[in-house]
Order: sequence, then C-alpha cells, then structure tokens
Amino acid sequence: MRNASLKQLRALSAVVRTGTVTAAANELNVTPPAVTTQIRLLEESVGLSLVERVDGAFQPTQAGQLVLGATKRIEAVFEECSATLSALRGGGRGRVSVGVVSTAKYVAPRAIAAFARDHPEVEIQLIVGNREDTIEALSEGTIDIAVMGRPPHRLDVEADVIGDHPHVIIAPPDHPLADATHIAITDLASETFLVREPGSGTRLLTERVLSSLTEHKPTFGMQIGSNETIKQAVMAGLGIALISAHTVANELESGRLVVLDVEGLPVIRQWFVVKRADRKLLPAAGGFRDFMVEKGGSFLPDTGL
Repeated sequence: MRNASLKQLRALSAVVRTGTVTAAANELNVTPPAVTTQIRLLEESVGLSLVERVDGAFQPTQAGQLVLGATKRIEAVFEECSATLSALRGGGRGRVSVGVVSTAKYVAPRAIAAFARDHPEVEIQLIVGNREDTIEALSEGTIDIAVMGRPPHRLDVEADVIGDHPHVIIAPPDHPLADATHIAITDLASETFLVREPGSGTRLLTERVLSSLTEHKPTFGMQIGSNETIKQAVMAGLGIALISAHTVANELESGRLVVLDVEGLPVIRQWFVVKRADRKLLPAAGGFRDFMVEKGGSFLPDTGL
C-alpha cells in the first residue's frame, strides 16, 4: 500500500459511506469515472478487491474494512495536525472532540457548558453513543476524550476519576415494595426488569447484580436503547430497572419514580475521563481533561443518596 494516495483512500471511504459511485462522486466533487479509477488504482496497490456490490450498494470486503480502518486513523492524524497548526496560529485556540456514553449525557453537558464559558475560543464537539461506539471512536482517534462509567480493558488508556456514580433500582411510586425497607435481592425474583441493549455498561451491571438469583431468575422485559425510554416505561408500570441514579434525579425529586431500598444497593461506581495512553492531547483537549478532573465532580446531579 506504499503507493496508495489520500485521494484513493477518500474515494473508497466515500463509496462505502454512500453506497454508490455516483453519490461518492457528488460528495467528492469529481466525476464518477474519476472515483472508479481511484478505487481501481487502490485495489491494484493492495492486490485485493476492496468493495463488492450487495443488494445494489457497494460494501467493503474484509480487505476493504482493514483499509477503511487505516483511513480513519490517517484522517485522525491529519485532524490532529490541523488542530495543532490552528492552535499555533490562533495563540491558544483549538478544538476538542468529546465522546460521551449515553448515560453520561445527563452529567457531561453541564460541565462542558461551564468549560465553554471559560474558553470561548475552543471549539467543542460532543458525540453521544453507547459504550461500544464510544470505545471504538476512542480507539480510532475520532474523539480526543471519553466520559464514561468504566474504562475499557482492551484499549491502553489513561483514566482519571471525576466522581461517584451510584446505581439504584427504580420503580413507580405505587409499586408494592415502594415503601419497604431492607429488601432482599431474592424478593425481586418475580419482577420484570427493563434493560438496556447488550454491550451497554448498565446492562452488564444489571446482569452482575442479579447473577446471585440462580434458581428463580427475574424476567428481562423489553430491551430498550435509551435511559429516557426506560424511565418512561418504569413510570408506566411495565417493570423496574437498575439504572444510574444521575439519570433519574429529576424524577426522584418530583416523586414520579422511587428508589427501592434493596440490600447491597446502591452500587457505587465512578465517572471517568479517559484518553488513549499513546496519544498526546493538544492544548485544548488537555485543558478540558484537566477541567473535568478538577471540577467535573461539582456538576454531578444531587440524588440525595
């Protein structure tokens, strides 16, 4: 691939992203034959087919996926270089891309807003995704920093604690156990638990907390892709859920939800600000990371726990 050009790599990315040569050409502001030529030259350089047509759209082959992954990393390096040059030209200006797991969207925006007020010259990009998406973005270098509840194990990172992150079991206020105290986890065996999608940090914690129920496992009800929908479903009486207390602070205060007094809960985890260990942060991103470590805890919701 030594002879591969950035133009060829971007042509491949555009074809896979749009699904057609024509759409890719429009995106790149070139002609369709030019796109076809760039991909052909790239395939000749690699010695393998990089795209194939599936159901009328181009998709990457296994080799194509490897080349696309390398392209993302190359683009991240160019972006980092561009940001560095911008900082040098602007005397401190810069850009920081922050990836936030979906649960942290109830926590991070307030801190980001405070940082932005203190640093109006810094451009901030906020990307919200589930845990796996955020880890992938951190790995590929498309984000500088991640705010998450549990640092990844398969990626070499530096993680600093922001503050405590309690998890509780919530129920509607008319639930039979709403006023009970010292509830044993076994008393929840007949309950229906509403859970996040596989791969979610909250889903993994739910499975761990309930793992002691070996004989009479509770029912896992609807699999729900957002904490907001889980809250609404619990309020509607469709089940109970283990969830970050920070996501339900407003509902607890207003009495629309209650925390069940289950023995062994809340589970206290931590919020972390995470960066790749092998990547040096630019001044803007480094400043944001320092801000989160020093002051991020003050923006965590008060749950009364």
